[in-house]
Amino acid sequence: MEKIAGLQNPKIKNIVKLSKSKERKEQNLFPIEGARELSLALAAGYEINSVYVCPELFEKTDYPEILDSIGENKLFEVSEAVFGKIAYREGSDGLLTLAKPKRHALNDLNLSGNPFIIILEAVEKPGNLGAILRTADAAQADVVIICDPATDLYNPNTIRSGIGCLFTVQTAVCSSPEALDFLHTNKIKSFAAELQATQWYQNTDFTIPSAIIMGTEADGLTDFWLKNADARIKIPMRGKIDSLNVSVSTAVLTFEAMRQRGF
Repeated sequence: MEKIAGLQNPKIKNIVKLSKSKERKEQNLFPIEGARELSLALAAGYEINSVYVCPELFEKTDYPEILDSIGENKLFEVSEAVFGKIAYREGSDGLLTLAKPKRHALNDLNLSGNPFIIILEAVEKPGNLGAILRTADAAQADVVIICDPATDLYNPNTIRSGIGCLFTVQTAVCSSPEALDFLHTNKIKSFAAELQATQWYQNTDFTIPSAIIMGTEADGLTDFWLKNADARIKIPMRGKIDSLNVSVSTAVLTFEAMRQRGF
């Protein structure tokens, strides 16, 4: 395993650059921090470019065997000081991986016989996206479709907040019209979450092939989805603030659907 001692090493400088979406796209690489996250990425078939290991931190990992599947030529040892420069979170287990992103196309998705889909329009906060991926994983939703995103799916904060669920949940990135065509083709009923709706979410039948459509916290859904969704639904708001965090709202609707389905 090659050792990297200095903060000025070109490889270390390059990892720091990958915090920017533009660099990730140009280099076709993204960082994954953590041994558990790496194990999920490997299980999902992601191609690994290189792995940076801090032995002092990695000795505390719950996944000591994870490096056995990585070629020696892809492993690099770094000091705690160097790892602190490239890490994205506190309490890390001393592993940071560079991997190649996958394509996330609608025609690559596999649906169950009675699908439940989460559609996000113009999601802008990577933390929210990661949290929604955790919900989708926990509920075993078929797919998360991200329409016209304002954040990068491979933002390190998406992976961090999603604790690697980007690698366990089917995802697609597309335009809103493409997503609507996909729903029509697969005969999936769409429910747009909107504060001004008259239909309560708990009175909605989610036992059929269903998709919930969630907008941004600032602006909600655009007219495209409000006009084209099959129905509009809302969550009761009894306080003085008239909206929940979008990841919380998504979880409320998703687990109501799972309750109805007997999961």
